[in-house]
Amino acid sequence: MTTIDRRELADFLRRTRDRVRPQDAGLPVGPRRRTPGLRRREEVAQLAGMSADYYIRLEQARGPQPSPQMLAALARALRLDTDERDHLHLLAGHRPPAGPMAGDHVSPGLLHLLDQLRTTPAQVLSDLGDVLAQNDMARALLGGVCTVSEHGRNVVWRWFADPEARTAYPAEEHAYQSRLHVADLRAAFGRRSGDPAVTRLVERLRGASEEFAELWERHEVAVRRHNRMRVTHPVIGPVDLDCQVLLAPEGEQRLVLFTPPPGTDAGERLALLGVVGTEQFTKG
Repeated sequence: MTTIDRRELADFLRRTRDRVRPQDAGLPVGPRRRTPGLRRREEVAQLAGMSADYYIRLEQARGPQPSPQMLAALARALRLDTDERDHLHLLAGHRPPAGPMAGDHVSPGLLHLLDQLRTTPAQVLSDLGDVLAQNDMARALLGGVCTVSEHGRNVVWRWFADPEARTAYPAEEHAYQSRLHVADLRAAFGRRSGDPAVTRLVERLRGASEEFAELWERHEVAVRRHNRMRVTHPVIGPVDLDCQVLLAPEGEQRLVLFTPPPGTDAGERLALLGVVGTEQFTKG
């Protein structure tokens, strides 16, 4: 919870009240109503199930900090959409409520983008590390994704539970990559508090890997956005790559691009990989 911005909160409440049509809120449109919005603060208070005095003080920037439950009632009364609701919570000093999870569905736009990235390895991952889609270059660089066993396509699970998953990465970078995986999963765990999917994944990882369990206890949190990694490929050899993570607005899916760092021969190696394709690297 952060500090309430009373002035901005008051202004936002007044502006949104002016935009709500009485008929949309189930109120009668009297012949003497001259403004298009809710003309009285008492009307909003009635719709939100709170006292008129409490709401009036909020609009006058002198009220107490409203609770998340009170904000939810105001959002319903003022007919706020998801972005407006989240903005209301932030102005009041609260974290916005979690929205519906994107799940395994990848939007057609993202899938189209993957197909267009013919020279750049790219993947779509969930915030838990599930590989939801990848283009041919990513498959050639990193291999296929096993989906038979539980969490088989999850990069965090494979990193800690499958020793073969680390063989393509230099041993001196394993500890660093492990911390990145755990810190990013910790952030998702916080966002998805109480979600059975993340709870199950963490429980399995703690039981399967002492390294994961020890790192989890450190409670390090860091959403992965950018890092450099080295992959040793059986055909093109070792290649340094910049891993750029583009987050979707909801935060549950991200597009991961593997691009050549400037001043290296990684671009030439990726070009060779594009020619070789996936035929030489089919282990997943």
